[in-house]
Amino acid sequence: MSKKDYYETLGVNRDASEDELKKAYRKMAMKYHPDRNPDNPAAEAHFKEAKEAYETLSDTQKRAAYDQHGHAAFEAGGMGGGNPFGQGGAQGFDFSDIFGDIFGGGQRGSSGRSSVQRGSDLRYNMEITLEQAARGTETEIRIPTMAECETCHGSGAKPGTTPTTCTTCGGHGQVRMQQGFFSVQQACPRCHGTGKMIASPCKPCNGQGRIKKHKTLSVKIPPGVDTDDRIRLTGEGEHGVNGGPAGDLYVVVQLKPHAVFQRDHNDLHCEMPISFSTAALGGEIEIPTLDGKASIKIPAETQSGKQFRLRGKGIKGIRSATHGDLHCHVIVETPVNLTDRQKELLREFESISDKDNDRHNPRAKSWMNKVKDFFAE
Repeated sequence: MSKKDYYETLGVNRDASEDELKKAYRKMAMKYHPDRNPDNPAAEAHFKEAKEAYETLSDTQKRAAYDQHGHAAFEAGGMGGGNPFGQGGAQGFDFSDIFGDIFGGGQRGSSGRSSVQRGSDLRYNMEITLEQAARGTETEIRIPTMAECETCHGSGAKPGTTPTTCTTCGGHGQVRMQQGFFSVQQACPRCHGTGKMIASPCKPCNGQGRIKKHKTLSVKIPPGVDTDDRIRLTGEGEHGVNGGPAGDLYVVVQLKPHAVFQRDHNDLHCEMPISFSTAALGGEIEIPTLDGKASIKIPAETQSGKQFRLRGKGIKGIRSATHGDLHCHVIVETPVNLTDRQKELLREFESISDKDNDRHNPRAKSWMNKVKDFFAE
C-alpha cells in the first residue's frame, strides 16, 4: 500500500515555505494529538502521518531528496540503499519550536507537565437504593468544577488586552542553562512555563483563565450496578489549561443498607422469623422479593437457620445474562410476653418431652455427646 503524499498530508503546495509548513503541521497537531483524542486510533494515525511529513519537508536535504525521488528516497535500496539521513531522521532536528506553540514548548515545566494540560478527572460518590440498583434509574447531580472563565474566555487577561509572548523564553516556556559540559533545561522563571506574560490579569479568575463553579448533570444508572461500579462521563471533569482537553467525571456507585435484603453479587439474602409452632408442625409463609410477595412451604421440624432458595428472584448483574437467587434464612423465634395459660402449656409440654428427650431433641443429644467426649480426653 503506497504512502500518502507528504504535501497532501499537510494540505500545502509543493512550493510551501517553512512558515507555511510549520503552520499546517501546528493545525493538524492541535486537531489530532493523542492527548486531545484519547482512545481514538484513527486520530493517532493522522498525527503520526503529519509528524512524519513535517519531519521530512522541514529538513532541506530530506525535502530535496523527497521532491526528486518521492518515498523511494527513504526506503531500503532507494538512492543506492537505505535512508541517507540515518535511523533517527534529520540530524539535529528539533520539534521544540512546533510543540512550543502547541504544548508550551514541547518542554516540561517545573511540575513535570507541559503548559497545555488536560483537565483533572473528578470523582463523585453516589448513594442509591437496592431497588434503584436492580432496576436502573436516572438522576441529577450537582458537582463543583473548574470551568473556563467567561470574562476572559480562558486567556487570563483582562478584557480588551491579550497575553504577550514571554521575552525571556520566547514563548517556549523553557530556558536552557549551561553548566560546564551539561545543559539543563527548566521552566522559565518569568512566565512559569506558560510562555506568556499577562500585564493586566482578569479579575474574576485572577489571571488563571479558570474559575470554580457548580454544574448540574444528568446521570443514567444502568440496571444491575453494584457497590464500587463506576460510570464514566467523558469530558465532564475539570476544564483543561491553555486549551487542553477537559478531564472525565467518574460516578462511583455506593449501595445504601437495605432494611430487608443483603446483596451478595447477584444473589439476595434475607432473614424470616417463624413461630415455634410453625417450625415444629410446618406451614406456609409469605416472604418479600423485589418483585412483590412469594410463598414458601415450611416442612415440619424445621430448624432455626434453615435456608430456602428461590431461583431467579435475585438481581441481574450488569455483566450477567441471568438473575441471581433469593436465599431466605428462617429464624425460629422464641415467644415472649406469655400468658399464664401459655406458660402452663409449655411446662406441660416440657414435662412430657423429658420422658423421651433424646428422640425429640437429636441435636442436643449429639452436642452433649461431643461435650462428654471432649472432657473424657
